[in-house]
Amino acid sequence: MQQIRGVQGYKTVSEVKGPLIVIKRTRNVAYGEIGEVEGPDGEPRLVQVVEVGPDYAVAQVLTGTLGLPALGSTVRFRGKTFDVRVSEDLLGRVLNGRGEPRDGLPMPPAEEFLDVNGEPLNPYARDYPEEPIETGISAIDGLYTMVRGQKLPIFSGTGLPHNMMAAQAARQATVRGAESEFAIVFAAVGLKTEEALFFLDEFRRTGALRRLVMVLNLASDPVAERILTPRIALTIAEYLAWWLDYHVLVILTDLTNYAEALRELSSSKGELPGRRGYPGYMYTDLASIYERAGRAHGRKGSVTQFPILTMPHDDITHPIPDLSGYITEGQLVLSRSLWGRGIYPPFDVLMSLSRLMKDAIGEGKTREDHKYVANQLISAYARASDIRNLAILVGENNLSWRERRYLRFAGEFERRFISQGYYERRSFETTLDIAWDALSILPEDELTNVPSEVSRRYYRSPIFESVKDEGTQGRTAAPRS
Repeated sequence: MQQIRGVQGYKTVSEVKGPLIVIKRTRNVAYGEIGEVEGPDGEPRLVQVVEVGPDYAVAQVLTGTLGLPALGSTVRFRGKTFDVRVSEDLLGRVLNGRGEPRDGLPMPPAEEFLDVNGEPLNPYARDYPEEPIETGISAIDGLYTMVRGQKLPIFSGTGLPHNMMAAQAARQATVRGAESEFAIVFAAVGLKTEEALFFLDEFRRTGALRRLVMVLNLASDPVAERILTPRIALTIAEYLAWWLDYHVLVILTDLTNYAEALRELSSSKGELPGRRGYPGYMYTDLASIYERAGRAHGRKGSVTQFPILTMPHDDITHPIPDLSGYITEGQLVLSRSLWGRGIYPPFDVLMSLSRLMKDAIGEGKTREDHKYVANQLISAYARASDIRNLAILVGENNLSWRERRYLRFAGEFERRFISQGYYERRSFETTLDIAWDALSILPEDELTNVPSEVSRRYYRSPIFESVKDEGTQGRTAAPRS
């Protein structure tokens, strides 16, 4: 051990293992402390301590260990944890996974330096989320409304359009009637180059980058940086929300890449694996990210999370979506069968859920019929799905006229309500009007989830159809009183 540049330095690196280095004979080194390692080439590399013992420390090298030998390397610790330079001027900027500029521009002057791990909200200080965010996407706004301060993930699969949905939400989302500003923090974790270029081109071309901070970690970047990326993004979001009163929507994609990096680091440390090789503490680690969403008493701002994760082999019981489902307040599941039929966005209506929606919709927030419409749409679509299966067995011609109406409703619901253009933005009112167009295909007495006074106001009277078209004779649709 020797003094280098006035800082205590260690020349006792005993092993370089993947993204980790092991330093022997350390003293007073703390978990999470940052420092730098300098190899024989003289290039300093940022490190962060991930394990400490009585006389050793294990640190992850955030810029990669390629070309770094154990012999001849020197480690210096700074006596502090990783902090992030934050400023309102970060809006419109693209950073790397360590919070440094990636767009070729200089870093704006720091207004504050905040710990990357954030400051946990006192549970007593939390406000209950009950204000809706309008994403402009009918399937979300109408059926699983996102709430300010909520964490609502998308469970997707390889090849499904979750990236398109993330870009569309970043471009369209807003809080209606809010006095505070609205901002997006977009964290891209382990993306391929073509995916990153898609987001960059989309945000620049549509002007969304003006209200957006992008923290970009590529698949070719060091694995250790992948662990830091979502925390950098959330620290910036917390500054905008708690210090500057912004409503911040944090989009995290793809958290499966984050969990894979966590498994790789755990394996490098020689830890005992849990389910499918993931570390046993993955639930706690994911919670340390998800629980940084919310609202606080006396604060105008809020942090809302929209994480995206791809389910390996479309398995919703896989540890990553399984554990995420326990922590978050719902999930939006994408359907491969709907995507195969050309429906975008391909939401699986019956598998999706928003647990906080009920308190964020209704009169004064969206519209007084919203709750009833959402319940009726899901109920009717579930019955229509059963009738579709029945039609396969007995043939559509052998169905009753009511069952045929449900089949027509399902087709219209998928074609007009769920399906929507990539650049099409719908208000809450437009979404609910389209929903009533679909529901009015059904006989009014089938709308058992809608109060009669609401139905009388919004139900569209069907055009009298020949009973022949309905498979019965001598009857027509009942006239409206």
